[in-house]
Amino acid sequence: MNRSFHRLTFQNFKKNIGPGPLVAAAFIGPGTVTICSIAGLEFGYSLLWALSLSIFSTIILQEMASRLGIVSRKGLSNIIRSEIKNTGLRKVTIFLTLSAIVVGNGAYEAGNISGGVLGLEAIFGNSNFILFDFNLNTYSFLTGLIAFAVLASGNYNILEKSLIFLVLLMSISFAITALISKPNIFDLFNGILIPKIPTQSTLIIIGLIGTTVVPYNLFLHAALSKEKWKKKSDLKYAKKDTIVSIIIGGIISMCIVISSSSLNIQEITSAIDLAKGVEPIYGSSSKYILGLGLFSAGVTSAITAPLAASYVASGCLGWSGGTKNLKFKLVWFVILFFGVISSSSGLKSIDIIKFAQISNGLLLPIVAGFLIWIANKKSILGDYKNTNFQNIAGLLILLLTIFLGSRSIFNTLNLI
Repeated sequence: MNRSFHRLTFQNFKKNIGPGPLVAAAFIGPGTVTICSIAGLEFGYSLLWALSLSIFSTIILQEMASRLGIVSRKGLSNIIRSEIKNTGLRKVTIFLTLSAIVVGNGAYEAGNISGGVLGLEAIFGNSNFILFDFNLNTYSFLTGLIAFAVLASGNYNILEKSLIFLVLLMSISFAITALISKPNIFDLFNGILIPKIPTQSTLIIIGLIGTTVVPYNLFLHAALSKEKWKKKSDLKYAKKDTIVSIIIGGIISMCIVISSSSLNIQEITSAIDLAKGVEPIYGSSSKYILGLGLFSAGVTSAITAPLAASYVASGCLGWSGGTKNLKFKLVWFVILFFGVISSSSGLKSIDIIKFAQISNGLLLPIVAGFLIWIANKKSILGDYKNTNFQNIAGLLILLLTIFLGSRSIFNTLNLI
């Protein structure tokens, strides 16, 4: 009786778990560890509000994407292509979508590869070589080669699951460190609830949003949800899966900010500096724990980001043949190649990762705008289209991302 009950309970537990954890896992990549560490080190708790807002925004937008996939039985890029009837407008929309995802993932991939490099450098030290007067990083090519082998074989599930364990270990380590650091509760809640934009913090705020609300995850979530859940009655499971997973991922991101805010260093320039965030637990072994975690996070993200871009390109352009299509493979190869070259270019890995997160934040309004528009079409979602609350929340999120992106561009051009 007990055995049957436990089996039934486990089956229900499995039914309730969907792509939410995969979406949340995107938060805890090398970009998150880096940008959250920089935010904590430079601004203490004062930017935690940006993360709390990001968590709320991610729940709203990812729920829309998941609902869209379950009800319509289509991916987001397929719907964009089929729903816009005007030929000229459809071409412009597809161009913007491809730019936002493919170009955005190119920048993101450079950050992913650099995250793997940071991890290996923490464990083994630097490894560069000279080729035709160019100083190249061996670890960038090694990380890229692993990602290429997995993508080319198409059998990445086992590797991904084994590496996710190490990413979780790193995440739990930051959570424990945050508790050990005994943060001031008043300052903590003040940072979470009261928005502030300190001087020179705009790009970091955009980076915090970009590392949480990842544009390509909106496309992936729609595609994965329609595979996981077949009936509209499953929407309640999908919603719970999204909310719980994203809140847990967001809390871990906040723990990284809290941990790094207690560091006694001037700036973060390497994984050794990042490792000091978990030093209270592991002591001299901290660089190895963080190094393994960063490498694992970098490799898993280096696999999924090019794959997501290929799915988006395939849906937008109407390619057939799925993952075996030559053009599908060419997209992920180009993005992976760009990531490896950018990572190995001699720029600091930390700078590349920061740029990737900021790029995601700037590209987010384009993808979010399309998603909100589609989620309001009765012809696609029927009675499951957006509620007034979802529209208000979605539009506020869209306006905020446009405001922050514009402010960043104007600051860059010295216009304000």
